[in-house]
Amino acid sequence: MKWLGMKNYKNHDIMKKVLLKKADPKFKDEIAQKIGIEEIKPCYTCGSCTGVCPVRKVIEDFDPRRIIHMIILGMRDEVLSSDLIWFCCFCNSCYFVCPQGIRFSRIAAELQKMALSEKYVDENFLKRLEPVNDFLRDLCRLTMFKKVNEGFRGTHTMPCWQKDTVKSS
Repeated sequence: MKWLGMKNYKNHDIMKKVLLKKADPKFKDEIAQKIGIEEIKPCYTCGSCTGVCPVRKVIEDFDPRRIIHMIILGMRDEVLSSDLIWFCCFCNSCYFVCPQGIRFSRIAAELQKMALSEKYVDENFLKRLEPVNDFLRDLCRLTMFKKVNEGFRGTHTMPCWQKDTVKSS
C-alpha cells in the first residue's frame, strides 16, 4: 500500500532489517539540535504516544514511536522518504501522555522541513497532500475540543486551534 506515492514503513519491512552501512548515526542528533532539545534518546518506546494518537486511529500505519525509533537507528532515507511523516495533525496529544516529555509534533515538523529541503518530496506530492491536510486540521480541532470537554485546561497553542479561534478583548 502506498499512501501518496512515497514509501510506507509496513510494506518494506524496514523494522526487521536495518542495514548498518546505510545508517546515519548523526541523524538523531541533527533532529534533536534542530528542535532545540539535548537528545531524542530518552524515548523508551513505551507506546503511550501511539495509543493516544488520533491519526493512528484513522491511519493504522502511523506510529510516532516507530518513527522515533527509526530516527534513533539512523534510518534517514527511510524516514524522510516516507509519506507517514506528513500525517501528524500537530494536536500534541502524544506530548501530554509521554512520560519523557517528547513533543512528537516538533519532530514531525522538522522531518517535513528536511524532506522538502533535501528533495525527498516535490511540488506534485505537496499538491496531492492538500486534501489530507484539511482532514488533519479537522482531526486536530476535534481532538482539542474533546480534550476541553474532558476537562483539559491550559494554553491552546496548537496551530489548528488558533486558526479559527478569535481572542476576546
